[in-house]
Amino acid sequence: ERLFGDEWGPFTQVVGTVRRRLRRRGVGPDQQRRAYKRLLQSPVRRLLRDGRYTEAADLAAAVEHAAGTRAGTPAGEVILVGAGPGDPGLITVAGREALGYADVVFHDALVDRGVLELAASDARLVNVGKRAGRPSMPQDEINALLIAAARDGQLVVRLKGGDPLLFARGGEEIGALLAAGIAVRVVPGVSSALAAPGAAGIPLTHRGVAASVAITTGRQAAAGPDRLADLAASADTLVVLMPAKLDDITRRIAAVVGADRPAALVSAATLPGQRVIVAPVGEIAEAIRARSDAELRMEAPRTLVVGDVVRVAFAAGAAEPAAEDYSLESFQP
Repeated sequence: ERLFGDEWGPFTQVVGTVRRRLRRRGVGPDQQRRAYKRLLQSPVRRLLRDGRYTEAADLAAAVEHAAGTRAGTPAGEVILVGAGPGDPGLITVAGREALGYADVVFHDALVDRGVLELAASDARLVNVGKRAGRPSMPQDEINALLIAAARDGQLVVRLKGGDPLLFARGGEEIGALLAAGIAVRVVPGVSSALAAPGAAGIPLTHRGVAASVAITTGRQAAAGPDRLADLAASADTLVVLMPAKLDDITRRIAAVVGADRPAALVSAATLPGQRVIVAPVGEIAEAIRARSDAELRMEAPRTLVVGDVVRVAFAAGAAEPAAEDYSLESFQP
């Protein structure tokens, strides 16, 4: 009842037809199971819901045909799924469904354990995440793993933090998969660039204050001072994901927008340990060093937000935001 609507009856008839044909062809149980998973993940249900029965039957026949070649190897598929910013409740419904049907999940290092627990009980979980300053799996090797698993007939989920196409190399993986003849599709996710400020109560745009947003990463910011300066000058609100070299980044931003521009650093956004430090951009790095003790640790992932929208969120009669820390539980917009 949760997964299906009025298409339940027609869909069971489609599955029954596919099942009888697969059994007549001698397709094994494992390959049949994968075919049923693909039917659940395919647009067949939506087509039936819309009354487009002929199109649904044609698509189901294609899934059935792909269930096994003469050599008995089924056709695989890769789904790039955005895991969201951290909180398991913020992954999309489509993302949860894909995890529930996956044979194997290749996931980023920072994907929360609660999200991984949404995967099928028999799914194989493989950590292919990259962490700054730590040994990481090369992107070419990740691509090769995805291709090999799909060619083995598995329903593969590539689970990426935030949104798979925003600073996540999702485009590179799509290109490699398509070049290898692998079916691939994308389930968008909630990016930390939006979720971290939102969880801290900071509006990225605000009428009369901010009408534009620029998003970059700490790594991209380090690629060249001109790029960061151009972004800081061109947008009302600047968001920097994973600002590892915070002193350097904030110094360069302050040189463009002024050292007194309000800023906030959000740590572990949407998770129980979320913390927010608010200070002028020219002082926030030092404010964090003063506060980062055993009681208040600004843990990864971190997101820097610079702009007058920070003042909108935290102003309580004061003209300038002071360096203060907030927890998710105590924050009052």
